[in-house]
Amino acid sequence: MTFYKNNNELDYRVMLNTDLNLFIVFDKNDSNHVATGTTIEQAVAELNKTA
Repeated sequence: MTFYKNNNELDYRVMLNTDLNLFIVFDKNDSNHVATGTTIEQAVAELNKTA
């Protein structure tokens, strides 16, 4: 899934790792900028913290 930014948010892609039950969020412009979380919202928040 690809989501688009609203206001100051990042463009990102979401992947679900079913083995670990974690959402993995990738910055659309920099695939090395990655964050994980147990929910999509948590993963996106982590990604925004490191931006």
